[in-house]
Amino acid sequence: MTQESIYDFEVKDIEGNTKKLIEFKGNALLVVNTASKCGFTPQYEGLEKLYRHYQSKGLKILGFPCNQFGSQEPGNEQEIKNFCSLNYNVSFPMFAKVEVNGANAHPLYKYLKKNSKGLLGTEFIKWNFTKFLIGKNGEVLKRYAPTDTPEQIAKDIEELLN
Repeated sequence: MTQESIYDFEVKDIEGNTKKLIEFKGNALLVVNTASKCGFTPQYEGLEKLYRHYQSKGLKILGFPCNQFGSQEPGNEQEIKNFCSLNYNVSFPMFAKVEVNGANAHPLYKYLKKNSKGLLGTEFIKWNFTKFLIGKNGEVLKRYAPTDTPEQIAKDIEELLN
């Protein structure tokens, strides 16, 4: 089956349950590949603030742990969930660990990279905390570098939700 839309994908949540992304239709989405032992890990705090501020206005943040960059997400799903809860009080949906690059990249990430290329037109994700902003209609609108903080992208989210 060819995925024509972000809503065609299924993912596993951090508890191992299958989730269809169609469940998020009508919401703006911020999809982020995360890691617990990365220099960018404190972005969890900013992501959680964005989520709490904009959730009622239609923003969902989807966190996808990834261990492909410096082995900075070595734990299993339960360890990741505990880390996020205890250290950052994360309440946005977290998903099972995925690969974002290479032959085993999750189909969702293949789709995101194809529809929003990085610097110089590359599809490759360079590091943890690369973010993709998805419109309420499912269109991939923008890709943000790991160095783009949640606070810096808040204005784009605000514009999208208004």
